[in-house]
Amino acid sequence: MKKLNEAGFIVADNAYKHQLLIKQFLENSLRISPENEIVYKDKFRYNYYAFNKRVNQLANLLYTLDYKGSATIGVLDYDSHRFLECYFAIPCTGNVLHTVNWRLSPEQMIYTINHAEDKVLIVHEDFLPIIEKAIDQLPTVEIIILIKEGDKMPHTMLELVGEYENLIKDQSDSFVYPDFSEDTIATIFYTSGTTGNPKGAYFSHRQLVLHGLMELSYLGTSNAMFRLNAEDVYMPLTPMFHVHAWGIPYIATALGLKQVYVGKFDPAMFIQLFLTERPTISHSVPTILNMILSHPATTAVDFSAWKILIGGSALPVPLARMAMDRGIKIVTGYGLSETGPLLTVSKFNNTDITLDQETKVTMSTLTGRPVFLTDIKLVDEAGNTIPKDGETVGEVVARTPALTYGYFKDKTASEELWVGGYLHTGDLATWDENEDIKIVDRLKDVIKTGGEWISSIDLESLILEHPLVTEVAVIGIPDTQWGERPLALIVTYDGQDLTKEEVTKHLHQYVDEERINKWAIPEQIHIVAEIPKTSVGKIDKKQIRQTYTR
Repeated sequence: MKKLNEAGFIVADNAYKHQLLIKQFLENSLRISPENEIVYKDKFRYNYYAFNKRVNQLANLLYTLDYKGSATIGVLDYDSHRFLECYFAIPCTGNVLHTVNWRLSPEQMIYTINHAEDKVLIVHEDFLPIIEKAIDQLPTVEIIILIKEGDKMPHTMLELVGEYENLIKDQSDSFVYPDFSEDTIATIFYTSGTTGNPKGAYFSHRQLVLHGLMELSYLGTSNAMFRLNAEDVYMPLTPMFHVHAWGIPYIATALGLKQVYVGKFDPAMFIQLFLTERPTISHSVPTILNMILSHPATTAVDFSAWKILIGGSALPVPLARMAMDRGIKIVTGYGLSETGPLLTVSKFNNTDITLDQETKVTMSTLTGRPVFLTDIKLVDEAGNTIPKDGETVGEVVARTPALTYGYFKDKTASEELWVGGYLHTGDLATWDENEDIKIVDRLKDVIKTGGEWISSIDLESLILEHPLVTEVAVIGIPDTQWGERPLALIVTYDGQDLTKEEVTKHLHQYVDEERINKWAIPEQIHIVAEIPKTSVGKIDKKQIRQTYTR
């Protein structure tokens, strides 16, 4: 009997239904520029021929240890060539890669390992003390593989199966990766969250491959300010444990780009690698970029060939201006852990490159337009689509092929995430007739005072315009009369003196220009040495609220 597809057309008996698998990115790395190098700090470099062999050796090691699919394998490492090898070998053998967030508290880190039910841990020596202390609390962990950074073996009371380099060097460098369903789960990682324990977002091979293709199609063709091409040198500046380093290691490998990994971020190592390896493309959060541009040793560094995709939190106008003044091509990307992450990128056509600096600064700080295959709406509280007038505020909701279907072992939170069949981001924004989106605030961060909304993002950006201010965070705190009032924490350059009165006077100029209302100026302004950060380098407003609302 002849087989028919759903439309009634004949399907050949031997027709192959192609599955979208991460191994296809790996295979393509040998087809474009396999002689390009992958560099780790000043310690290690090899080309794609050697990289593929090492990935194969790691895959063979997993098989030798009898992990031939469906086992969750946790990796605790800094950004490195080893982590990149794990990005491929673990999911391509049908196992699940758990990128453990080592910036969580030890208690939360252990929670995620247990919640994900990790069977194998691949652990950098720096994190051995945490695992040693908690080993009796890790019932699912069967074996531990050590990553040794130096020449000496670190002392540990843990029973190790062996050291990463020694284990893989004894394995064959040939491996035939199996075919399996593209819906097989490839990765899991945990959001740092604002309440309760971290939540596990998980992604299939299909979702990650489609995310990579969506990202590549847009970044490679549609943005004149940030155009990814096969000649680029890639240096990630966001941790690889977080949202697959925005998915770019997968497409960078597929393109055979030269890749440069800085390990645990350190300004001195960054500068050394920047000067010797000359990266042209990076992604970063605003705090890291600010740290780089404010570092005295970068004053004479030529950044004119560098393109940066900024995400994680809003790109402040002063920081965008500072970057462009240094010759950096900078754009904003937007997304969440739950979205894989990329949803939108600020849009630049070829003619936009010739615009005046301030116009480009403004454009670069827009959240941007949806990337390929992305359906975004802005809705009101009743779920109705709001007007595209650039003024009305609504929540961003999304559908793409790359969104997580829910949180691991958390049905209630999963259903809340997907109310109405769209993924709810919790971000408030406006959009215009071109579907240019501008994030106004997080739903939980917008300040509601006297029945009106104040955007903490807008207020932070205006405070940052003060020449002495290098970092700022604005939150809403309870107020018996107005419901909430804004509170600002401010860090100055080199600890220079700045008074509350000077900040207030600075903000009054924007009242006169009708950019903010007078009642938006905070009464509580604190000059501090530092502002708390989350595990991925974003300002931690949850911790600030806990400190200032007691």
